[in-house]
Amino acid sequence: MYDVTIIGGGIIGTAIARELSRYKLNTILVDKENDVANGTTKANSAIVHAGYDAKVGTLKAKTNVAGNAMFDTLCKELGVPFKRIGSLVVAFSEEEMVTLKELYEQGKINGVPNLEIIQQEDVRKIEPNLSKEIIGALYAPSAGIVGPWELAIALAENAVENGVEIRLNTEVTAIEKNQEGFLVTTDEGHFQTKYIINCGGLFADRINNMVNTPSFKILPNRGEYNLFDKSVGNYVNSVVFQTPTKHGKGVLVLPTVHGNLLIGPTAEAVDEPRAVETTIGGLKYLKEKAQKVVPNFPFSTVITSFAGLRAKVATNDFIIEESKESKGFINVAAIDSPGLSAAPAIGKMVVEMLKEIAGNFQGKEDFNPNRRPVINFMELSNEEKAAMIEKDPRYGRIICRCEEITEGEIVDIINRKAGATNLDAVKRRARAGAGRCQGGFCGPRVMEILARELNVDITEVVKDSKSSYLLTGPTKSSKHQEDSDQLVAVSQDK
Repeated sequence: MYDVTIIGGGIIGTAIARELSRYKLNTILVDKENDVANGTTKANSAIVHAGYDAKVGTLKAKTNVAGNAMFDTLCKELGVPFKRIGSLVVAFSEEEMVTLKELYEQGKINGVPNLEIIQQEDVRKIEPNLSKEIIGALYAPSAGIVGPWELAIALAENAVENGVEIRLNTEVTAIEKNQEGFLVTTDEGHFQTKYIINCGGLFADRINNMVNTPSFKILPNRGEYNLFDKSVGNYVNSVVFQTPTKHGKGVLVLPTVHGNLLIGPTAEAVDEPRAVETTIGGLKYLKEKAQKVVPNFPFSTVITSFAGLRAKVATNDFIIEESKESKGFINVAAIDSPGLSAAPAIGKMVVEMLKEIAGNFQGKEDFNPNRRPVINFMELSNEEKAAMIEKDPRYGRIICRCEEITEGEIVDIINRKAGATNLDAVKRRARAGAGRCQGGFCGPRVMEILARELNVDITEVVKDSKSSYLLTGPTKSSKHQEDSDQLVAVSQDK
């Protein structure tokens, strides 16, 4: 019997899991994917929004501003890259300046600190590479950038360190309400739980409908992105938005916490919650829209393109509430933008909601908020590097030359709590394969390390999902190779 079951291991599910790990509860997080952070969390803009664009009084406004303020402490505890670089919403006309003033007033009501309307001259001082046609901007110094999947992974890891159980590759197929709570059936068996927190993302409506009358419908929205080489990573210093329209925040330009540059997203309603392919039209649209802001940007420096899906609903606000039909079943759904920014606050909000339902929980005296430190070898001093190599020679062997990632770092992230079990999981945790060649050179070596550390055959190492196989076996059997060798020998004799 579990006390709490969290369905979904994205940024919201892992934030709630880590918050629940503060209490003496038997908590489990289940996810149908091969890793945490494998849905919307792994493909978004990586922005910690300031909170000026959320409508006053909405859950988005409340949790965005509160969540933003929590990032400094949270990322320090978890050892996650976070930079408070500020954001600009730029205007090209007096009409757009009126919209910026409306956003400014809305942001002040929402509690966003230090907002400021700045003119062309100040915009140029902050961002000299932007278009000269820009006449002003809304400046929000509290905005930032973060590693989104790194944060979710760190939350999961710290949750497990504090007693939470995580089951991956476990798809929930049915939920039955009973006297003890809920019977959860998965493709890996079933179990009993007192409470359920539905963080199913793009599938949250389906999870809800397993036990409740349909009350909301998830509307998948695809956003395509281009990621550019580190050689242009400092082209802008801030998160640069265009003035928003009724269709959304538009295409933005921003640096990443690892020194790359990101442009995106598009915004396209799709029918399929797995439609993460990029399109020629979408990527062409990105370039056209971005050129308005950065007209001289070298778009040829792109190293990869990708798409992510956001879970929207018709009301355009988060759903965070207990089901009216099933006491103890909490929906945390439709967490689109600014969900990443709001995640820490949502975690606390949901736990407080659960306390009201179940009664107060007993806290753990030994709860440790600090994740075991992650070693970034290339950031160490020469003396520290020498000491690490002396202790473990694997830190002296570089596997990924683009990102300068060592074998020791890869071995470490495989053997952690909630550690890496596939190629993309290593990429998300240690950045091996995230550089200019996108794993073209280091991929085979990473596969060998995974096979060795997990004690599996290398053909069992997948790229991401269970079905994304990379190797099926040798191209020739040993018998065929022997026959070939004999034929070569006979030919040479003749």
